[in-house]
Amino acid sequence: MDYSIKSAFKDSQKMITVFLEDDLNIAKVVSVSEMIADCFKSGGKILICGNGGSLCDAMHFAEEFTGRFRKNRPALPAIALADSSHITCVANDFGFNDVFSRGVEAFGKSGDVLVVLSTSGNSENIRQAVIAAQSKGMKTISLLGKDGGITKGSCEIEFIIEGKTSDRIQEIHMTILHIVIEGVERLLFPENYRE
Repeated sequence: MDYSIKSAFKDSQKMITVFLEDDLNIAKVVSVSEMIADCFKSGGKILICGNGGSLCDAMHFAEEFTGRFRKNRPALPAIALADSSHITCVANDFGFNDVFSRGVEAFGKSGDVLVVLSTSGNSENIRQAVIAAQSKGMKTISLLGKDGGITKGSCEIEFIIEGKTSDRIQEIHMTILHIVIEGVERLLFPENYRE
């Protein structure tokens, strides 16, 4: 048992190391932080979506903007497309493939940013959300896994974490999201990061 636990931690550590060895990943984190900060500066908002654990990560990402991350600062407009009444209504009336695109249609506008999370990249409802966002003039960011699936190549900025299992992929996704929040705060509220 101890061996399998240590092995799991080492696997997670290895994935972070692989991610960090690609300088393009660091540049993309900077670009995402700047894109979201610019969106907030111009009065826009971010929408975030995913399925299952990725939807939980979407909600986590949103609440750190609307609530707080490390220090108090004004709330920032971020919405996880996670309302259960919306999801079940749309799934029942239109189909599950439309649950996020209808949310984008309802809340998104030109200049906003859509962030999608999918450990396989093969969720049709995620692909449809990206299409809906692009049709509204929104910027798009994807955090994907494995080979990127059907969503690969569809967003302006994408991260593809080539893990074997959803849990390891989601760990890297959440690390990226936390560091993006810090990056946005450093750009918008530098006083919170002065020593």
